[in-house]
Amino acid sequence: MPKQKTNRAAAKRFKVTAKGGIKSANAYTSHRFHGKTKKQRRQLRGTSMMDVTTLKTYRQLIQK
Repeated sequence: MPKQKTNRAAAKRFKVTAKGGIKSANAYTSHRFHGKTKKQRRQLRGTSMMDVTTLKTYRQLIQK
């Protein structure tokens, strides 16, 4: 049985933390900022932890 390949697109977008969580960039940050408040724009900067409900799916994509 061959090994499962890592999804390269997912591996470039997500990082696994030491405790097994997954960090990712936030959505809605590329354009149309005039419709967002300053608070929204500030909170969309940087990375955030992925939700627990989608963790299993994405962990399978970026397994090593």
